[in-house]
Amino acid sequence: MCKYVAKPFLKWAGGKGQLLDTFDKMFPQELIEGKIKTYIEPFVGGGAVLFHILQNYKIEKAQINDINKELINCYRCIKADVEEVIKPLSILEKEYLSSENRNKYFYNVRERYNQIHLNGHYDYEKCADFIFLNHTCFNGLYRVNKEGKFNVPHGKYKKPLICDKENLRLCSQLLQKVEINFGSYEQVLEKADANTFLYFDPPYRPLLENNSFVSYDKAGFDDIDQIKLSQNYRNLNKQNCLLMLSNSDPKNINEKDNFFDDLYKSFNIERVYAKRMINCQANKRGNITEIVVTNYKRRK
Repeated sequence: MCKYVAKPFLKWAGGKGQLLDTFDKMFPQELIEGKIKTYIEPFVGGGAVLFHILQNYKIEKAQINDINKELINCYRCIKADVEEVIKPLSILEKEYLSSENRNKYFYNVRERYNQIHLNGHYDYEKCADFIFLNHTCFNGLYRVNKEGKFNVPHGKYKKPLICDKENLRLCSQLLQKVEINFGSYEQVLEKADANTFLYFDPPYRPLLENNSFVSYDKAGFDDIDQIKLSQNYRNLNKQNCLLMLSNSDPKNINEKDNFFDDLYKSFNIERVYAKRMINCQANKRGNITEIVVTNYKRRK
């Protein structure tokens, strides 16, 4: 098995990189045997699972989607012409690392980024700004305010790797077999059939009421959306699709909170450990459980 030659080009809050070895043991037997030809990820985020599956399993085509249009612009630009991403990103990296006032440079780029409006499918300058901000902002977060403006502060890393040219090129190669969609996750569900494996990684249900770090789209994703997602999950199960879903585990905070246990009670629910930041305080980082829901039994 390939050990992650190409890695996600973004840092992403709640990213699944640390869980890939665990997920390998939880993927369906049909995927392991090469019987599944189509992979769909309706909430792609940082793409750790996507790139892992593309490199390690015999997938012929993939569909990804996200409601974050700036994120999808990045995937599309890297797929279409990665060199047009590398050129401006290399300049940003060189200027930032040599700047006498990195803090000012960061906020100047952030302001420009928020002023660029995506009118077409590809904006290479905004893609480069997106990746730059991701690698230089606080904890690699992507958070927007009510106006949809990116508002994560400067991260102040000593020597961040901003433009990983070789990895960007590898990601571009892998994305050639991927159809990239922007909008509601439900649009890609129509393309699923019995020969499809879908992995859902929606915006996590906050463990704390004041947790604002999960909002990377101004529309948000509340309990009503979580319930609607579970209904879609059940409908896909009736179509004999193979399904896997991740989410936060409310029992980390309240043992009596059965929100997801009730929503997915007719499916297989496992709890896995991941190192997460429960809130913005560094001392709240640690191993907590997350739920993984599948509509198939785990392989022996």
